[in-house]
Amino acid sequence: MNKFTYEHQQIPLISVIIPALNEAKNLQYVLPYIPAIISEVILVDGHSTDETVEVAQRLLPTIRIVRQTGKGKGNALRDGFAACTGDIIVMLDADGSANPGEIPHFVEALLAGNDFAKGSRFIKGGRSYDITLLRRLGNKLLSTLTNVLFRTHFSDLCYGYNAFWKYCLDDVEIDSDGFEIETLINLRMHKAGLKIVEVPSFEHRRIFGTSKLHTFRDGWRVLKTIVKERRNKSSPPSEQPRLTASLDITNQPAITEEIVLESSTGSSILCE
Repeated sequence: MNKFTYEHQQIPLISVIIPALNEAKNLQYVLPYIPAIISEVILVDGHSTDETVEVAQRLLPTIRIVRQTGKGKGNALRDGFAACTGDIIVMLDADGSANPGEIPHFVEALLAGNDFAKGSRFIKGGRSYDITLLRRLGNKLLSTLTNVLFRTHFSDLCYGYNAFWKYCLDDVEIDSDGFEIETLINLRMHKAGLKIVEVPSFEHRRIFGTSKLHTFRDGWRVLKTIVKERRNKSSPPSEQPRLTASLDITNQPAITEEIVLESSTGSSILCE
């Protein structure tokens, strides 16, 4: 097992936000695998008609349930952001496609001095078993367009496994309701001059049910978001922080992680 020791680092509180709509069958592959370093888990329920809430509470009695105020993934995440109390916010899907065991890698990236750790399926150490050829092509085209317009180096524009320090929300307004939320967050983090790092991630196939993403409709919404953000405000000047590196975790375990976080008082917490 690898061990990451963060000396003289005050222990951060970590909130995991999970938007969910009729994901009762999938939660058993997500909630029991939340790492022990997590301070709170918030499930934002999008008016599910199955037993999503009941299953979540049974699997994780300490989970906080937030009833979504509107519709769409973006709206659900915004409700979760507003409710969380952690210093670090992690965005995690409820369908079993994202591995909660990767959360320590995102936390490591933030504690290393980055503001925003964005997951990528297309850098060394990452992969997707779920994305279709059409969606992969669309993602590539949209990522390339973004990199040209904003002078960024994003390898995966439309992936929702991300983490950031909560203070980022002081400088970044999130006002999107749909699946374009990931693109909006990426662009506004960049435009705010925040330090961004990509973290490799494995995306697995959804276990039960069908994806709520619609390739052409949501792709069009992503494209409109890119154009709107480019028109609203130019990219930050070259001296401001931007995507500078990707985290290499190819030699680190994907599921079990041991982390030692040392507080300012000298005490430490060991989490597996």
